Amino acid sequence: MFPEVSVVIPVRNEAAKIKACIEGILSQTVPVKEIIVVDSGSTDGTLEILRRYRKVKLVEIPGSQFNHGETRNVGVREATGEFVVLTVGDATAYDNKWIESLLEGFDSPEVAGVCGQQICPHDPDKNPLNWYRPHGPRTKTKYHFPNGAFEKLTPYERMRACGWDDVTAMYRRSVLQEIPFQYTSFAEDAIWAKEALMAGYAIVYNSSARVYHYHNEDGDFAFKRMLTTFYMRYRHFGYVYPKGEGKRDLRALLSRYKQIFTAKGISLKEKVGWLKYNNTYDEAVAKAHNTFLEALAKGEQELDKVHEKFCGKPPIPIKQKVQLT
Repeated sequence: MFPEVSVVIPVRNEAAKIKACIEGILSQTVPVKEIIVVDSGSTDGTLEILRRYRKVKLVEIPGSQFNHGETRNVGVREATGEFVVLTVGDATAYDNKWIESLLEGFDSPEVAGVCGQQICPHDPDKNPLNWYRPHGPRTKTKYHFPNGAFEKLTPYERMRACGWDDVTAMYRRSVLQEIPFQYTSFAEDAIWAKEALMAGYAIVYNSSARVYHYHNEDGDFAFKRMLTTFYMRYRHFGYVYPKGEGKRDLRALLSRYKQIFTAKGISLKEKVGWLKYNNTYDEAVAKAHNTFLEALAKGEQELDKVHEKFCGKPPIPIKQKVQLT
């Protein structure tokens, strides 16, 4: 009743979460043909867990060879299904219709890929501001710009259309063979979405295709991630966030206090800690934005140098519990 689906997952040291990831995939209403895991040097027992599953095909590469684009291409080349799902080892399906919801978006031959939504569970070790709070009905949005229409969009419109996410995405394998991921330290998904749209394909966003996925970010991680985000969105879409954009007004600050201090299951001490955490995050984002604008003002060559200096390698998510005191 369903087409053949392969799943590709790049991992490294995900022993704490890989079991939930794999079992969430195996519990789907759409059975998967295979789960291809590309491991880049795990040392924490991840490999031993993966070898317990019959449907898992393990591909091992040296950690030095990891790259967000090419590592995923390694997995795609091993896939044999008509469709390929991309996710990560610390993501877990929200429900057993995750893959079914992704498939629903392929409603016409020109659709090359379907992207879902990341959400954050209401756990005390995760930022209460990021807890999933649904607003309105689930949505399905298709972007399609035939005959060169994509290049006529404004930078903001191009960037918005390409808010792609390889934590929860499905592709036609034939299109991934035609348009593989670029070798890049970041944003391989958004770059792919741009190339697919420019080639005349359609892409679909279906908010029903949800996975749990979240990373705490210290100031250094947030700075590097946002600096490379500003850089990639400028380099690939021509978009520059205006100075001062994102600055919180009184209403936004009051909303922040309300969300944190009314969060259930968290002590007062932890709530104060999360308030400090979010202030540190905002400072890191502002620093990244200022660094980006200052470098860009000196020219694109300087911008490239600054980005390489801070973000030549992708920032590594912190896996330990964030310190809130």
